[in-house]
Amino acid sequence: MHARRVVLNSRPGKNGEPSPGNFRLEQITLTPDLKDGQVLVRTLYLSVDPYMRCRMNEDTGADYLGPWELSECVDGGGVGVVETSRCSALAEGDVVTSFNWPWQTHAVMMGSSLQKVDSQMVDGHLSYFLGPVGITGLTALLGVREKGHVTKGANQTMVVSGAAGACGSLAGQIGRLDGCAGVVGICGSNEKCRALVEDLGFTAAINYRSEDVSARLKEICPDGIDVYFDNVGGSISEAVIEQMNRGGHVILCGQISQYNKDVPYPPPLSDKTQEILQSRSITRERFMVLSYMSKSEAALFELSQLVKSAQIKVLETVVNGIENMGGMRVLSQIYIQ
Repeated sequence: MHARRVVLNSRPGKNGEPSPGNFRLEQITLTPDLKDGQVLVRTLYLSVDPYMRCRMNEDTGADYLGPWELSECVDGGGVGVVETSRCSALAEGDVVTSFNWPWQTHAVMMGSSLQKVDSQMVDGHLSYFLGPVGITGLTALLGVREKGHVTKGANQTMVVSGAAGACGSLAGQIGRLDGCAGVVGICGSNEKCRALVEDLGFTAAINYRSEDVSARLKEICPDGIDVYFDNVGGSISEAVIEQMNRGGHVILCGQISQYNKDVPYPPPLSDKTQEILQSRSITRERFMVLSYMSKSEAALFELSQLVKSAQIKVLETVVNGIENMGGMRVLSQIYIQ
């Protein structure tokens, strides 16, 4: 049978932004004969995430993250359905997911590399397995729980950068549910600001493209900031850290603003910001969700309940067609084949 796939055609230039030309769409033929343990899957949804920008480089800058190889099919989070199986653990019609799903319309994969999921956990909304009830949701929930030290009744204020993204939008809601008195989101448009406040229950939102972030933070957070869920790094993060209280906590989840630059991960801080962290005893710890997978089963069940009960609302962008995958900005959005 024939399938279409997306391969890495070229790498972005040093300190360069990715472009559609970095990817190439190909048609391939899949062998009809499966080997023992293999399954044929049809792709339903693929996820495009910020970390993928690092995988476009020959050196990803992270020891746990391998680069995509030139002229090879790229991969990431995916969900699909089993069409044919020679794996005893999986049957035709099973819904499965993987962190390393090839960007192909159909693929032959080892059944042992796939995780069977129950569509009832997401009320049939299968793309949620790549977002709120998947690795993104785990990152938000466990990041806040393990590194944020949110305490009910402590009148804490949380700030989230990249707040309208898949992870940030969840992290802010979890902070609010866990007891933060105020949750402020930083994002890049007035429409996103509106969605954060009106749809997701954030206390306030700041458009960093049109507003003075430092001035707005002082206005919204007169008593300072206690918890910062950092998705972007750079000057926005330095502005937030400058207004953090003694004993505060920075959850270092991502550094989106730095991914197109040739710098190590996490990027170095300015001397001034480093001094603030030290003098105020503010923790800033890199959070890697893969280090907490022993807690994933219980966390995914909790996320499922929060989503199904509408205590957590989901922001999601879905675009049809695998031919659109390589031309999209590498941000936390979900696409269907």
